[in-house]
Amino acid sequence: MKFTAAVTLACLLVVTAGIAGQGARLPTTPWGEPDLRGTWPGSSVASVSFERDPSLGTRATLTPEETARQNAIIDSQIFGEQANFLAELAHAPAITSLIVDPENGRLPPMTEDGARRAAAWQLVADPEFPAGSADQLRPYDRCISRGVLGSAFPNVYGSGMQIHQAPGVVVIRYEMVHEARIIPIGRRAHLSPAIRSYMGDARGSWDGDTLVVETTNFNGRTGSYARNGDGNPTSTALRLVERFRLRDERTLLYEVRIEDPQTWLRPWTVAFPIARDDTYVLHEYACHEGNYAIRNILSAARASEGGRK
Repeated sequence: MKFTAAVTLACLLVVTAGIAGQGARLPTTPWGEPDLRGTWPGSSVASVSFERDPSLGTRATLTPEETARQNAIIDSQIFGEQANFLAELAHAPAITSLIVDPENGRLPPMTEDGARRAAAWQLVADPEFPAGSADQLRPYDRCISRGVLGSAFPNVYGSGMQIHQAPGVVVIRYEMVHEARIIPIGRRAHLSPAIRSYMGDARGSWDGDTLVVETTNFNGRTGSYARNGDGNPTSTALRLVERFRLRDERTLLYEVRIEDPQTWLRPWTVAFPIARDDTYVLHEYACHEGNYAIRNILSAARASEGGRK
């Protein structure tokens, strides 16, 4: 049987949420929409591999024994030498990768142009890269933006996400880089393609109890791989289709389909569950107030240029 993203996601529902709450009435807002409001930190999913170990093939889930071993490792990290850094981690769900489509849980092949841009993107990540100007450094390194994907994908810290709703609008606020997406709900055309941004232009609609968000008009300057969107680049052709749905009152199912024909030979999908935690505090993202990295990188480049004269 060939697994599709939908089938894989259905497996996640069973494994991560169990049967508790099946048949229970999900909360709704005073105006009758599914109530997604709350704080949803993704830290517990941060220990799940972005791409699946090739030895697992098309296995989307772990056995109870494998899950126990995985969580034992997390416990040893939390209470061991890395306790301070990994304090936000919690037991991970029994899934083998964040990527659920293709069925092998691996990124699809890149286009020739995508591979070229990815190689250049990785060069900038090299600590020895002699950046001569700020625009040679990536947006996340410059504390500008992680983009939608970098904000949505879980990280070991700063992974808080708050969802706010009002009639006709949904607002998603991310902890890191203090960004907020204001998403109109209903039939409204996207902005002109001439208007592009790091976070794109989002439009939302309800498909039953699922919030579907289509985002276009990206500037092609943010990443798409792994944590913080600081991996492989995207292009201006990027189109995202996100789905948010409550599995139960305390579990949000998140899915995003990435379409970028200038970068990837086919679309790919990430999906994972997020547990509600209204005690979680979204901290201020104070980056450049105390961050001298860019200044030091550029001053080192100027000094290097002076030494070559």
